[in-house]
Amino acid sequence: MANTIKVTAADRTLYHVAASYLGDATQWWRIAQLNSLNDPDLSAFVTPVTLTLPAKDASQASGVPGVVA
Repeated sequence: MANTIKVTAADRTLYHVAASYLGDATQWWRIAQLNSLNDPDLSAFVTPVTLTLPAKDASQASGVPGVVA
């Protein structure tokens, strides 16, 4: 079962969510892709929105797709 969380504008950005849940703010794009989002800014969320989180992935150490740290 996928891990899901509820976010609001108070969570500010997907950078903050990625840092809290994945341990790496630069992996925000993984959350965005999984949830069909293209903007890390969460300020438009007036009501709580459920996001699916990807599993932690140590191979994504640099946080940039295709770049190895």
